[in-house]
Amino acid sequence: MSRKVHLTLACGDYESVRALKEGSVKPDGIELTVLTDMTSDIRHWRMVRNREFDVAELSMSNYLMAKYVGLPFNAIPVFLHRRFRHGFIFLNTCKAIAQPTDLIGKKVGLRNFQATANLWIRGILEHEHKVPHKQIHWFKQDDEEVEWSAPADLHLERIASGKHVEQMLVDGELDALVHPELIKPILEKDPRVTRLFPNYRDLEMDYFKRTGIFPIMHTTAIKQEVIDKYPWVPINLMQAFEESKIAAYKRLENPRIVPLAWFRHFLEEQEDILGKDPWVYGLGEANCKTLETLMQYSQEQGLLGRKMTLDELFVNTTDHS
Repeated sequence: MSRKVHLTLACGDYESVRALKEGSVKPDGIELTVLTDMTSDIRHWRMVRNREFDVAELSMSNYLMAKYVGLPFNAIPVFLHRRFRHGFIFLNTCKAIAQPTDLIGKKVGLRNFQATANLWIRGILEHEHKVPHKQIHWFKQDDEEVEWSAPADLHLERIASGKHVEQMLVDGELDALVHPELIKPILEKDPRVTRLFPNYRDLEMDYFKRTGIFPIMHTTAIKQEVIDKYPWVPINLMQAFEESKIAAYKRLENPRIVPLAWFRHFLEEQEDILGKDPWVYGLGEANCKTLETLMQYSQEQGLLGRKMTLDELFVNTTDHS
């Protein structure tokens, strides 16, 4: 029996990787240990700072910066996490913020500055809604995954140890909060907190129809030493991720899988707007535009020293057979 290469894969517990996790899809020549029991921020930190995993779903923003400073990673164009972001700008309802430009000069909280969600939101506010990121006073809670010095003209402060940006928003110490996840006050319908864009879904659909961008949050990074030792691994992994995603789409054809009364209606609506494969992998036209836009925002916001080519960022996984 031929011996397989054993690799660890750290990623979210998504339907798209279920077949890989359960073993019904097996990458050719690879035995995977799939680790899903950690939050995104912990996974990103452990991969960027400690390189604990052979393969990991990694913040696209962190990956861009890691590549720029020469950390030993490469990536395959497998984008396990995407999310529209208009609905993740939260306001204290006492602050009289009615439109995006009202954020200018305000105190806005962040978990950290580098998070891909926050990068997208700042870029969208700046380019779509005329809110320059340098005209906001940013207050961050956490350390950054990649070591970085903020530009001198960026108003960015670290909040006091033990304080939390969500509570500061509720208490009115912050005027607004940009956050990658739905915050507790929104989930609990706290009247002190609301969204900047209550009609975020309509705005997101319009944004996609105008731009073709379904924002990429994460890519799939591989330690360079793995690629150097086994140069065939990236293509085989790419093929397995694609096969696992197809299995997920097939599974979702059964409306009983998801406990939503109108699941099929919303799935069909999504297909009408985003197409049959919204989570498309590879470097096709739509993904290239999305990545170029993200790099533009990253460079404008002082995170990325220069825009890199896609050949620099991704292993060539084109199957020439």
